[in-house]
Amino acid sequence: MADDRDAPQIYLITPPAVELSSFPGILANVLDAVDVACIRLALASGEEREVSQAADALREVAHARDVALVIERHVQMVERLGLDGVHLTDGPRSVRAARKALGEDAIVGAYCGASRHDGMSAGEAGADYVSFGPVSTTSLGDGTLAEDELFGWWSEMIELPVVAEGGLSAGRVTALAGVTDFFGVGAEIWGEDDPAAALKSLLAGAG
Repeated sequence: MADDRDAPQIYLITPPAVELSSFPGILANVLDAVDVACIRLALASGEEREVSQAADALREVAHARDVALVIERHVQMVERLGLDGVHLTDGPRSVRAARKALGEDAIVGAYCGASRHDGMSAGEAGADYVSFGPVSTTSLGDGTLAEDELFGWWSEMIELPVVAEGGLSAGRVTALAGVTDFFGVGAEIWGEDDPAAALKSLLAGAG
């Protein structure tokens, strides 16, 4: 039952571009201030050298604090860069292949937009979690929102962990705290002067 769930854990999502001279330190400050379960390296760049350098820098920060680091999309880089898994952005379509490539111990997650069907299919294909979003209007996507009803139904019917991400606010965190396992937080905090303080403020109503 949703009411029996512990407070959701935090799943940090990096900015689409990071400055390696400063971002690892910023990330370390956030991890030292707030308990974080997992970090997603979500760079917009597909340039292998750039992604690899960022992964190396952030892996050192994350693993020193026993926080998992997954990479968005780049299944082929997971083992080579010593990462913990992959976050797929095409719903259930690549889950089975990613699981086969990475093995049972790797984390495989899938973003499923607002589709209950895609979420269930991803779980059946071997995903460790699914994420739904956005949960309020943002400049990203086609305007389709993952409604509270979706999270409520999922929390009642499905055991697979679920992430709420995209357009989080203090109000949306409070509304969803009882029906999600993770909050995927990224753009909401990185533009602030003190991302750690911004995260704490955002989560004030979650627990």
